[in-house]
Amino acid sequence: MKFAHMADCHIGSWRDPKLKDISTEAFIRAVDKCTHEKVDFILIAGDLFNTSLPRIDNLKAVVSKFRELKENNIPVYIIPGSHDYSPSGRTMLDVLEEAGLFVNVVKGEVVNEKLRLKFTVDVKTGAKITGILGKRGGLEKGYYESLETGHLEKEKGYKIFMFHSGIDELKPKDMANIISQPISLLPKGFDYYAGGHVHIVEDRQIEGYGLIAYPGPLFPNSFSELEKLERGGFYIVEDGKAKWEPIQVYNTHKIVLDCTNKSAEQVLEELNNSVKGREFINTIILIRLYGTLASGKPTDIDFRELFSVLQDKGAYFVMKNTNALNTKEFEEIKVDMKSVEDVEERLIREHLGQIKAGIEDETHAVKELMNILLQERPEGMTKPDYEKKIKEEASRILEIDIS
Repeated sequence: MKFAHMADCHIGSWRDPKLKDISTEAFIRAVDKCTHEKVDFILIAGDLFNTSLPRIDNLKAVVSKFRELKENNIPVYIIPGSHDYSPSGRTMLDVLEEAGLFVNVVKGEVVNEKLRLKFTVDVKTGAKITGILGKRGGLEKGYYESLETGHLEKEKGYKIFMFHSGIDELKPKDMANIISQPISLLPKGFDYYAGGHVHIVEDRQIEGYGLIAYPGPLFPNSFSELEKLERGGFYIVEDGKAKWEPIQVYNTHKIVLDCTNKSAEQVLEELNNSVKGREFINTIILIRLYGTLASGKPTDIDFRELFSVLQDKGAYFVMKNTNALNTKEFEEIKVDMKSVEDVEERLIREHLGQIKAGIEDETHAVKELMNILLQERPEGMTKPDYEKKIKEEASRILEIDIS
């Protein structure tokens, strides 16, 4: 028996025009690999699409690949994920299943307030497949808590359980805050547990449960995921062993720079030096800057110049992340005051020296400006009259002409 395990395809997840089809391309390459490897069937453990109602162009490409699989006698078994799921019950997965392109294995009934799942049997291999869908916010946990596991565990044969949830025992430290559940809520004794939702690449043999695997996304879905994973992939499982197959749509190159005590000009110079003498054909460039600038603001760094240089070197796409980049000129002030007035006073005094206004009592002037800007337009006063009044007050306080 040989089968593929995909999850978190998130087709349609990227919005930028240059990346909007990248998850579709990753899916196409994964399906082509499965066809080439002549797998018996494919599992998709949730989040085929990034939304329950995907874009038409993405849908057409996916339907075309499902048709190819059907023509090659490779059935697809799927569960809805937290992005596929729709509280209204309207989802494109239902339409595609009705068209005979795949089988949703989340089938069962409630008996005596317990969820009793049914197996879907793969005709070619005899593998018995079932699973539970994923919902937003980890709300699928209620399904596990009401799950009747006895008949599932007693069933003979090769069994696969599909799920779209985080598992406490497999959760990495950097995902400590995501909603997950203990493995004890899953039925025991299955040969393979096909996981999704948690974007990690992990397969582990756990006593009493068999091989539990997360293949990660087919293509990373964010800047941080691209940094961490660099590419997506899926598992091909044969003879009880899972082999991860990478999907390389584009190369990835990371530039990480500590900007502490550097000017905006120095940062740009270091960035330019880091790419000198290199080519970046079909490469996604990730630039992460952090630290506190000695002078200037993050917006003073001329990224347009750098992006142009990288594109001339063949880069397919360039992304930057400056969330952890600060500046001494307007650093956030940590205060421990008892009143709003105290906080305002401290903030004003801290920043006054950075802006030369030429006013005798700058602190008083700033407070007056804040007060007039907080005033609401009086009832009966027109908007033009109100704006004129604000300008006149500001002119008086700043001792300048604002017309």
